[in-house]
Amino acid sequence: MSSPPSPLREQECELSIVMPCLNEARTVGICVSKALQFLREQGISGEVVVADNGSTDGSQEIAARAGARVISVKEKGYGNAIRGGVAASRGKYIIMGDSDDSYDFLNLGPFLEKLREGYDLVMGNRFKGFIAPGAMPASHRYFGNPVLTAIGRILFRSPCGDFHCGLRGFSREAYEKMDLYTEGMEFASEIVVKASLLGMRIAEVPTTLVPDGRGRPSHLRSWRDGWRHLRFLLLYSPRWLFLLPGLVMVIGGGLLGALLMGSSLTFGDVVSDLGALVGLSMSTVLGFELILMGLFAKVLGVRERLFPKDDKTERFLQRAKMEIGLLVGLGIFLLGLAILGSEVIMGEELVASDNFHWERLKGTIASFTLIAIGVQVVSHSFLFGLMGLRAR
Repeated sequence: MSSPPSPLREQECELSIVMPCLNEARTVGICVSKALQFLREQGISGEVVVADNGSTDGSQEIAARAGARVISVKEKGYGNAIRGGVAASRGKYIIMGDSDDSYDFLNLGPFLEKLREGYDLVMGNRFKGFIAPGAMPASHRYFGNPVLTAIGRILFRSPCGDFHCGLRGFSREAYEKMDLYTEGMEFASEIVVKASLLGMRIAEVPTTLVPDGRGRPSHLRSWRDGWRHLRFLLLYSPRWLFLLPGLVMVIGGGLLGALLMGSSLTFGDVVSDLGALVGLSMSTVLGFELILMGLFAKVLGVRERLFPKDDKTERFLQRAKMEIGLLVGLGIFLLGLAILGSEVIMGEELVASDNFHWERLKGTIASFTLIAIGVQVVSHSFLFGLMGLRAR
């Protein structure tokens, strides 16, 4: 169902208030009426767009009677509903908010003021405003939201103190630059992450949250949707997910391994440092793999337009020579192979003279470490070469 188009021409519409809706018959009419009242009282040229995501309780008719322009979004999901509503809207600025009557649509002035000042994204912050008793579960208020917000602030250097506030505004120009694609509840995180990565101007305004009036369980599923938010944050930060842990493992494993190569920690007949050296060797190899995976994830994300365009990544793809990586990897591999050969020959001589000592295994462990790293460099050089074909 779609109500008749608004007589407002796009250039006359300053603000579009977009509400996702799925079976909100008890509250969507109230939300639309409040939003229209705000527009009238403030003398703002605007519209209310309800993006219905397949309601079966008559929400569409109620929203249309209240004065909203109703559009139907067949693809299920919070993100799909918002994207469909924004695509159908006409305003220079967009404010999105849930249609469950938990947010105050009569007090959108601070959001619009910040947008008029030139901010690209204006986030509501419920923790700086007011959260009425019963409006937010304790697990969300004291654990879920603060933890996910803290992770987002660290990973993306975002100034936002409430990543998951459902009331937020943005300019149409900024929205188009974000190139948003997620379909579910993680859409809320994607907006903040993309704006932060693109260096957009972000502001926060206090807002209120009251118990919703839907009279049924929320569409939100705490653990499922919490994991989807966390998964998105990690996937969008290959630096923290791969590169930094990899560097710690390589540097720690390499330095400590080098120290153990030149030392001997023995207790009686037990050589205690051999086990540690094997573990450090594994740490170095796995860490190096994580670093290469991080680089590959970054390049792949930029090439597939999942991450914002990165000139450094493009230059890397255009200038990187696969042959150089192959030569470096082959050199490391051959060095490890040479060390292994010398250890085998010397080991056979020591065994023949009955002077074999377990210390000889240290060189063997080091040789296998270099061989593994050499193979990694060669194989990933081919992968980066494949990625660079299109860039060139």
